[in-house]
Amino acid sequence: MRPMIDEVRIQGLGVIDEAVLDLSPGFNVVTGETGAGKTMVVTSLGLLFGGRADPQRVRPGAGRATVEGRIVVDPGGRVVDRVEEAGGELDEGALIVTRSVSAEGRSRAFLGGRSVPVSLLINLADDLVAVHGQSDQQRLLQSARQRGALDRYAGGALTKPMRAYTKAYQRHRQVDALLEELTTRARERAQEAELLRFGLEEIEKVEPKEGEDTELAAEEERLGHADALHGAAESAHEALLGDPAAAFEAANVVSLLGTARNALDAVRDHDPELAALADRLAEAGYLVSDVGTDLASYAESVDADPARLAAAQGRRAELTALTRKYGGTEGTVTEVLEWARRSAARLTELEGDDDRIEELRAEHAELAERLAAEAGELTAVRTRAAERFSGAVTEELTALAMPHARVHVTVGRSQDYGPHGLDEVEVRLAPHPGSPPLPLHKGASGGELSRVMLAIEVVFAGADPVPTFVFDEVDAGVGGKAAVEIGRRLARLARNAQVIVVTHLPQVAAFADQHLLVEKSDDGTVTSSGVTALDREGRVRELSRMLAGLEDSELGRAHAEELLAMAAEER
Repeated sequence: MRPMIDEVRIQGLGVIDEAVLDLSPGFNVVTGETGAGKTMVVTSLGLLFGGRADPQRVRPGAGRATVEGRIVVDPGGRVVDRVEEAGGELDEGALIVTRSVSAEGRSRAFLGGRSVPVSLLINLADDLVAVHGQSDQQRLLQSARQRGALDRYAGGALTKPMRAYTKAYQRHRQVDALLEELTTRARERAQEAELLRFGLEEIEKVEPKEGEDTELAAEEERLGHADALHGAAESAHEALLGDPAAAFEAANVVSLLGTARNALDAVRDHDPELAALADRLAEAGYLVSDVGTDLASYAESVDADPARLAAAQGRRAELTALTRKYGGTEGTVTEVLEWARRSAARLTELEGDDDRIEELRAEHAELAERLAAEAGELTAVRTRAAERFSGAVTEELTALAMPHARVHVTVGRSQDYGPHGLDEVEVRLAPHPGSPPLPLHKGASGGELSRVMLAIEVVFAGADPVPTFVFDEVDAGVGGKAAVEIGRRLARLARNAQVIVVTHLPQVAAFADQHLLVEKSDDGTVTSSGVTALDREGRVRELSRMLAGLEDSELGRAHAEELLAMAAEER
């Protein structure tokens, strides 16, 4: 089975309480009296493929509107790959898509059983369906939409030049922004450079060394207390190694330890435990003797040097001034040196701005030439595509009962480069011989615009086909022979794709492969039983109603039979 929408379930949407649409391949038509909810069918399909979630569409009294679609997809196509990437799964070869909108406006989307962003449904729609309603006709009048239509028709011929143009365009914008920043902020950058230069010069004059502040702090502490340190060292030395003869009333520690050791040595052979204690006293004597010698050396090294103390204090003051300005939270020389490294790099960058500006200006000029060349290539491709597109749409209009109409797609040039080039595309229509081609909003009536849109879509069906086309009253403002031609063209389109059409014209409905009738119940709602797939007799009755306003009019039934026979012969 070829890709198509197999079934749509609708709950709580507009006048629809609950409805199920069983769709078939080929041409599906949806009819019903005014206000019966036909347009909600198109609205539901729009929601299913990422359309705007309007909470006002939620049926009064319902908490939310829900649309669920069962879509047959190509098992080896891109759609299945995207579904699997999102973590979804197929259900017996079909994709289940669900979209719900709460009365408060919150929207949720599910794809293959997995919650997904609505944007993913929009992306998938490009490969699955083309939905056209009255609002789409208005969007077709916009220049951007017309350029997009032409680009879509140009197809692969535009891919390579558009990629090259986009690359050049994006780089051109980047260079523009950089030049703007460098030139407009020149004063601020010069001031920043001057401040950095001043700070680096100030640090360079002082020439701080890593860890110098810590060493100076220790030296200042020692020099500031030199007398006390010297006296304490000498006193300790005297106590440990002082001459007993000079102070006979008090022996030094080494002498006392020697006396104690001699006393133990005399009897150590009688008890090993006492011998061990004698050895420990000997070790203590050696240790105290070494400490005494070191104290003597320290006392000789400690010298009150007022000049050196003043120098250390002065140096510390210089370092403190730097750390207050350029130090971080700790206020250390290390942080000052780190600031200097960063600032030197930044200064080099700022001082290189002039060279950078010249480089960017040269690149900007080169990009401008390249951009012009790439834009010219886009224009050439679009111009060739416009000629083919104009001819193809004109030919389709001939088949849609507009034999004298001519479509002209013009490719003009704007003044400024945009993301899609310099081209301004406009679709013009000359509906009659001798009439000048005018923009669609000036040269086309409502019915003519409907047929132009259908002609464009039929042309796209050959150039860029999608599995399903949805049209909401594409025959608005059309009647008679033109309506028959529209029905015939839709039937031809349905030979290669699924077509779903909401219509009020029996001439169009007669060409359908399946005819769905939407009926409201007595309380004004549409339920699942209110959407009926009509058999031939049912189609005759509905076409008779559409033709004459009466289901059982003999004249209406005869005309309906005639329409069905003509359509069957055409198919």
